[in-house]
Amino acid sequence: MSDLDARINEHFAGFVVRKDLVKAVKGNAIVPTYVLEYLLGQYCATDDEASIATGIETVKEILRKHYVHRSEAGLIQSTIKEKGRYKVIDQISVSLNEKTDSYEATFDNLGIKKVAVDSGTIKAHPKLLVTGVWCIADVQYEFSEDARISPWILETIKPIQIAKVDYEGYREARANFGTDDWIDLLMQSIGFNPEAFGRRAKLLQLMRLIPFVERNYNIIELGPKGTGKSHIYSEFSPHGQLISGGEVTIPKLFVNNSNGRIGLVGYWDVVAFDEFAGREKTANKALVDIMKNYMANKTFSRGVNPMGAEASFAFVGNTDHNVPFMLKNSDLFEALPPQFHDSAFIDRLHAYLPGWEIDVIRGEMFTKGYGFIVDYLAEILRHLRQEDFSHRPDQHFKISEKISTRDRDAIYKTMSGLLKLIFPNGGETAEDVEELLRLAMESRKRVKDQLARIDSTYPEVDFHYLGTDGTKRRVTTVEEEEYPQFYHLKPALDPKEQEHSETSAGAGEATSVAEGEASTSGPSSEAGRPVKSEAKPLLEEGHHVFTEDRKGISYDRLFGPYIEGASKIIVTDPYVRYFYQIRNMMEFVEMVIRRKSPEDQVSVHLVTGPDDGNVGKQRELLDSIVDACVGSGVEFTWAFDGTGTAHARDIVTDTGWKIVLDRGLDIFQAPIKKDGFSLSDRLQEHRIIKGFYVTYLRAEQG
Repeated sequence: MSDLDARINEHFAGFVVRKDLVKAVKGNAIVPTYVLEYLLGQYCATDDEASIATGIETVKEILRKHYVHRSEAGLIQSTIKEKGRYKVIDQISVSLNEKTDSYEATFDNLGIKKVAVDSGTIKAHPKLLVTGVWCIADVQYEFSEDARISPWILETIKPIQIAKVDYEGYREARANFGTDDWIDLLMQSIGFNPEAFGRRAKLLQLMRLIPFVERNYNIIELGPKGTGKSHIYSEFSPHGQLISGGEVTIPKLFVNNSNGRIGLVGYWDVVAFDEFAGREKTANKALVDIMKNYMANKTFSRGVNPMGAEASFAFVGNTDHNVPFMLKNSDLFEALPPQFHDSAFIDRLHAYLPGWEIDVIRGEMFTKGYGFIVDYLAEILRHLRQEDFSHRPDQHFKISEKISTRDRDAIYKTMSGLLKLIFPNGGETAEDVEELLRLAMESRKRVKDQLARIDSTYPEVDFHYLGTDGTKRRVTTVEEEEYPQFYHLKPALDPKEQEHSETSAGAGEATSVAEGEASTSGPSSEAGRPVKSEAKPLLEEGHHVFTEDRKGISYDRLFGPYIEGASKIIVTDPYVRYFYQIRNMMEFVEMVIRRKSPEDQVSVHLVTGPDDGNVGKQRELLDSIVDACVGSGVEFTWAFDGTGTAHARDIVTDTGWKIVLDRGLDIFQAPIKKDGFSLSDRLQEHRIIKGFYVTYLRAEQG
């Protein structure tokens, strides 16, 4: 057990479970994760291996006996008849039979209808009237010769969810975890191995939880298939409801005018729309109009009577094209149905989660560590919906007054959600707040920038905030940094104007960073190949910040022009130790070989630190680079730092340049081993980067 897992069990005893146990008990039972973890929480919420093994067998036996498979429905019905009473685990919904003035339940898997339900049960569990709810129920069978009376009777019913949660205890226990550990605990709670994700990737995953913790929060996530977009809304919480985008109607979502019964928004904390994208899809205009009003004002109308609700909306769907294609030819909302590709609807979205930054889910991404029983965490998040943390960042930063009220509200709601998730007990530092504030502002900026492309009446907005020292700190999106030549295009422009815009965007790419603003300008070459041009790029000093989780960065783009013409290059990086880090060094040498003229001789010397755990393997791999360079025109040498205290990470050339990197050559997120081929293994431009900066200095001034 890891140190984190040990502390999780110490401070949250009885409320956590080992996440890989879900697969161990699920078998062929088609039930949400929260149902299985509810059962595991009853019998396996411990770190004792013997108790876990016994608990797993108990849960398996409960599922074997009481979970209803559709194929075995007839057998279970027979069992209920013969025994008179039997406990089942099934998805149950209830409707009112107006002819008999009675409530009748339908068991989805068991296949029985018109099961008598008393009014007290409905008052205790009103969600049963709206949609199916997973429950543990005792069903009776009493035959009557009166054909109008159903033999099925619902004796007791218990929705599968934790009855009581100690919220103050949760807040107090949070104080025993650092920020990084708490984020990792939340990642494990939603089933993921934190080591498979970078910092930004973790925060993007946690953004999917904000609708559960914020009232009336509207988020959209569009991206490639297979990234787990809908998983969190279907499996994570009994307070969320996932529906297909094409199946929603006004009565189902808002209110049924015939009987006045409120729809999904009145009973669920989160209503998620799956498969929301699809340009060939159509939507009811009246539904879209009501949704827009609800998303803006938290109310909807039934006739003349306005009604309010607190449900958050999450829209998830697949994109048809990659990001540069969308930016060049349309916009990042291009996949939406025409009725929703509407500026008024889009403007009501508080955040756009960039689904293209999230990796396709693979087996090695799942955790074997401990996390909260998801139902327990769901209850905590539901409790937090009552609180408002939106103005806590104001003590550290001031959002630009040029940003509109709607934009500001969106940023504050996202900030409030992130703070509730990560700092429910307060105690966040200015650095913590700034990291989350930049993400919140970027998520809204992505919406606003696309609105400016879609509707010319929307002005472009300078998204920035001020520190306590009054310094302006500009916020950019990852796509803006990665594809500056496309990001600010206006697809509706005349082709000549378009060409002028592209030229202007390209000319502005090399601007340096001022007033704390992040920039990704710098030397570049297409697809990692050396720039073969008569006019060499103008090399300038400057400081450049690169945002985590973007792609399109290579050593050739960062260093190529600055090392060109050098005959001696010294790389100082104390952490060239693990295989992938030494592979980075090899790729740096390969870049030097590609850049130099065939007749030139270049020496590359590495100063690094020893890998105390496996220095023999480290030596072997570094020496293999020496051998590989024989006859290439590059002489590679290396040495361990004599003092053992070196922390500098820089590249110095005999042509007078010093390139300072806060992460050295280790700018790419560590690869996850898997069989077969992937572009990220072979091309640096297709790898996801860590957040880092690079500073170019004239060596004599460094």
